[in-house]
Amino acid sequence: MASAFICVTCGAQYPPSDEPPAACALCADERQYVGWDGQRWTTPAELRGEHEADIREEEPRLTGIGSRPGFAIGQRALLLETDAGNVLWDCLAPFDDAVVDAVRARGGIDAIAISHPHYYTTMVDWSRAFDAPIHLPAADREWVTRPDEAIEFWDGDGLDLPGGLTLLRLGGHFAGGTVLHWPAGAAGRGALLSGDILQVVADRRWVSFMRSYPNLIPLPAAQVEAMTAALEPWEFDRIYGAWFGRAIDADAHGAVRRSAARYVRAVTEGFGDG
Repeated sequence: MASAFICVTCGAQYPPSDEPPAACALCADERQYVGWDGQRWTTPAELRGEHEADIREEEPRLTGIGSRPGFAIGQRALLLETDAGNVLWDCLAPFDDAVVDAVRARGGIDAIAISHPHYYTTMVDWSRAFDAPIHLPAADREWVTRPDEAIEFWDGDGLDLPGGLTLLRLGGHFAGGTVLHWPAGAAGRGALLSGDILQVVADRRWVSFMRSYPNLIPLPAAQVEAMTAALEPWEFDRIYGAWFGRAIDADAHGAVRRSAARYVRAVTEGFGDG
């Protein structure tokens, strides 16, 4: 019986087939890795039996959607509510009836937007469950592992969504690496939903920028400078990263500036301490 197989290491989903693919294209790329136990696959039905929903309010009108236990990369999605419709930011592979009920109780999903290909996961299943279009940057078209007519590719450096939201293509981790600007977030001071395009690190006063996080491949200084320059006109006081708890609650724009300066200094001059 055909199933839309899901990579256990990264969560990428592939078109329905009788047998899983020979390899996961995302894990074969240098930004990710094949699991230490080799290429492994699961199915949506198996995930429903092994994981349960983890629903948490991040702030008014912003809900985190994760799973217990975590799966693959372990990110959580964010449901952003606006008066003009709701946007799901990023996806995760597991979702069940509890997630569907929680999302419907908050008004459903009117659009899906995703920071980068590692979080595409089961976006097609989410789209079909809520009849929502998926907005992806054309720059990352090649990384879509499960094509679908619900996917709408956009060009350029930004896309306006209903409710005053804006997708900003910064590149970096992937050519289409995108963040979402929410002007009403943080009690009107503005917020960014960043995935790991801007990675909120363990010291939550800072972010970092990498081509590959698991394999520790840095980005060139010029690329980081371009990413932060693109953010300069936008006001935001808070950043929500890719995982529960990874957020900068205040002075987030200042944190991005300081982090970029530190990063550029490190890769061009070093720190002078040995």
